[in-house]
Amino acid sequence: MPASILVVEDEPSVREILTWRLMEEGYHCQPAPNAQNALDCFQNGQKFDLMMSDIRMPGMSGIDLLKKVRVLDPDLAVIMVTAVSDMSIAIETLKMGASDYITKPFNLDEVCIAVERALEKRNLILKNREYQLFLEDKVEEQTVQIKNLYLDAIKSLVSALEAKDKYTEGHSRRVTRYAVEIARIMGISREQIQKVYLAGLLHDIGKIGVKESVLNKPTSLDAEEFSHIYYHPAISAKILSPILRDSDILGYVKHHHEYWDGNGRPDGLKGEATPIGARILSVADAFDAITSDRPYRSARPVSYAVEEIQKCSGTQFDPDIVVAFLKFVETFFPGVEYLRPVVERVFPDLQAATPNMDDILQKQP
Repeated sequence: MPASILVVEDEPSVREILTWRLMEEGYHCQPAPNAQNALDCFQNGQKFDLMMSDIRMPGMSGIDLLKKVRVLDPDLAVIMVTAVSDMSIAIETLKMGASDYITKPFNLDEVCIAVERALEKRNLILKNREYQLFLEDKVEEQTVQIKNLYLDAIKSLVSALEAKDKYTEGHSRRVTRYAVEIARIMGISREQIQKVYLAGLLHDIGKIGVKESVLNKPTSLDAEEFSHIYYHPAISAKILSPILRDSDILGYVKHHHEYWDGNGRPDGLKGEATPIGARILSVADAFDAITSDRPYRSARPVSYAVEEIQKCSGTQFDPDIVVAFLKFVETFFPGVEYLRPVVERVFPDLQAATPNMDDILQKQP
């Protein structure tokens, strides 16, 4: 049975063109000249799979219509249409439950693709509900597939960055491992550790927006270049915000270059105003940066990295996280023997087993 689409558009020519093209694609279409007419259809008991609605219309707006129909039919797929390229409106409608957003003048082929995508998403949601009600085992299977797709998308983003900058190859994964282990040592919640894990993989995505000449410069950066590259966390958050709704993860990514004393970037947050996940990533990121080859220098020894991080405790880094970092180094880099008295004094249970990273990877949401 073909999907049923309600086309809400106050311009007759646009309404007719959309209706004609969607019917050509095999959909059953009903035109509505305004939002009130469309609302009457729902209130009279008519059912639709998808509604395509203009945002700016005389009388009731498309946004007001969206609010009302989401109450009447939560399963309805919705595509909003407007002539104004206003991303704030787009974000608002997506948060309200719209499936997609297109602007006029539009390409009819792209409209058809958007409709197909929205209907596919709606079908997936309905199938998931069926699984939840009747087939618990299929719910679990579907959840695993969605999780894998999500993690694959994250890995693709990381791979895209590493393809651009050979010196970051493996960096995000190493930082993730270090950060997760430090977080486990600190005893923060499992939920926070999961968020640290995802933020670690994504923390440098913003470097996609950094000039390659700066990323791969074989000498030290000048002040302008340094400022340019140090705003990549803000770029990362901007890139990720449309696909990640978790404010904690976005905060960890955005603020991993803030300093404990308030002299970091991009917002100059001080002390505990910086989210704990970002403070953990800051230490893990610095450790890997120092112990890895860079365009302008070779990798430094672990002992050198530890000394530098200790020097910056209380200025660049949270002192409590530096203490946890010392235990992490003692556990994973036992050759750094001179740290043993310090770590044993703070952590008497030095021989306690450190959690396995594979356990974390298998428990991600």
